[in-house]
Amino acid sequence: MTLQDILQHRRAVRHYDREKPIETERVKECIRLATLAPTSSNMQLWEAYHIVSPEKLRVLGQACLGQDAATTAQQMVVFVVRPDLVKQRAQAALTHERANVERHSPTEKHASRIKRWEDYYGKIIPFLYARGCGLIGAFRKSMIQVAGLFRPVPRQVSEADMYTIMHKSCALAAQTFMLAMSEADYDTCPLEGFDSLRVKRILGLPRQAQINMIVSCGIRTPQGVWGDRFRIPFEETYHRVDGK
Repeated sequence: MTLQDILQHRRAVRHYDREKPIETERVKECIRLATLAPTSSNMQLWEAYHIVSPEKLRVLGQACLGQDAATTAQQMVVFVVRPDLVKQRAQAALTHERANVERHSPTEKHASRIKRWEDYYGKIIPFLYARGCGLIGAFRKSMIQVAGLFRPVPRQVSEADMYTIMHKSCALAAQTFMLAMSEADYDTCPLEGFDSLRVKRILGLPRQAQINMIVSCGIRTPQGVWGDRFRIPFEETYHRVDGK
């Protein structure tokens, strides 16, 4: 399949064929492909929970408000944001970048480039992701407003902004997963109608974890796609910027 074929094939499927199972290992491989999606600062603050247990699927279907896209699913993948893993993921990224410098940089550049990565993942990232009832985010925001008087700066640094950044990165992984599933000739539906507290309890997630998206999986029935695809006219969404 070409990319265009994959994109045309992918639809939000609302009803799956209960008599057509899908291969667990093939879905797992699609999740593995999702790890190739880009994430902010390469922090990868997300996880995927691959649900194959019939009992877990049943209770998750209930937590997804009983909608057909959930209750008829052969499998589900729950994408989860993990703000509590900032230090762990930053350390993993730093370890990787140190090795990257040693493998690919001239010897005389090692010390300065490693120091740059140590400052970024050891100081800047922990500061940006630090949380404290909104107060730390407000402090970051005030610092940025002052710095922004003199040069361009990233202004989305409040605690709510940082959660948004994590969720955007996780959504890129979820979209990559759905495209990989389409290439495998499987169907999916991204769900946002669910009781997040119940889902967290079902999966045994820590308090700080947040559900980004639940993707149901299976093979569509003829009634699984609700009619023709609707999109806002391209001319209303495309804006070409010319000139100096």
